[in-house]
Amino acid sequence: MTSATPTLDATFSALADGTRRAILARLATGEGTVQELAEPFDISLPAISKHLKVLEKAGLITRSRDAQRRPCRLRTEALADVTAWAEATRRTWEERFDRLEDYLQYLQSPTKTKK
Repeated sequence: MTSATPTLDATFSALADGTRRAILARLATGEGTVQELAEPFDISLPAISKHLKVLEKAGLITRSRDAQRRPCRLRTEALADVTAWAEATRRTWEERFDRLEDYLQYLQSPTKTKK
């Protein structure tokens, strides 16, 4: 199994915060401005901006300028790296558990032969 890359580390770090995950969930429904993204939270606009900077640095969102608006958009391809890592990790552990199960069955078998 390969180790996490710095990009993946930044992604997991960004995803570790519940507010940032909620922002990403909101952006999954479409783009939003800082003001729009801040609405459901009882925190300041500067705090939301800091969360957005973390998400942007991790590559999970992009920001653009549209006249006076600065909409944020979810970068779903960044989540593909997380999914690929999780899938590889899941496969590795499933294989390990399958081997452990085989070994435990061997140990419990009345006809086991000593090696």
